[in-house]
Amino acid sequence: MKTISRHFFGDSEKTAFSISIVENMKEDYGLFVWPCSIVLAEYVWQHKLRFSGNNVVELGAGTCLPGLVAAKVGSNVTLTDDANRLEVLDNMRGVCELNNLKCEVLGLTWGVWDASIFSLHPKIILGADVLYDARAFDDLFATVTFLLQSNPGSVFITTYHNRSGHHLIEFLMVKWGLKCVKLLDGFSLLPSDKAARLSGNIQLAEIMMNHEQIEETSSSGAR
Repeated sequence: MKTISRHFFGDSEKTAFSISIVENMKEDYGLFVWPCSIVLAEYVWQHKLRFSGNNVVELGAGTCLPGLVAAKVGSNVTLTDDANRLEVLDNMRGVCELNNLKCEVLGLTWGVWDASIFSLHPKIILGADVLYDARAFDDLFATVTFLLQSNPGSVFITTYHNRSGHHLIEFLMVKWGLKCVKLLDGFSLLPSDKAARLSGNIQLAEIMMNHEQIEETSSSGAR
């Protein structure tokens, strides 16, 4: 069953804008707005000056609320999801048209090195609830690491339910030469009316390349 949800951004007295999302409750998770997306979208809105004018890529975008907010505040946005999930990609295109926003929609499968990933040059990488399946973590971190290495100074901003445990995520960051430069309680970012409608333990992390670790590894190898 398809529904359209509206998500508002701005102060309580005067709404700055809203984003309409087409959801399908009977389809898979790629066609539903999860709480992590709402938190990440709010973070983009609150830091709109940081996003304006920058190239932004959303990984595993699904209904793509954070990416659409980034486009609304002036980012050059590429929305990506698994290249094999054609119904999700089609829905993303439809949602862009619904909101009169111009975003590139690209099939990008984590851990697959085809032409699509080499065309991306993000300053900011977004990922809402992409840390949901531990079996896909290595492919995700491989893709994120490649994009961060290829675009010096870029950052990966992700929101996730703390269902998999920080220890596994921390291990993978070390494995792939990454570091967390900011970790926030997701609910601390939300206005009270939005927070009241959500539940769970949601974290927001900003992740970058750990150049010190890479240099130490290179030095050890040279010896």
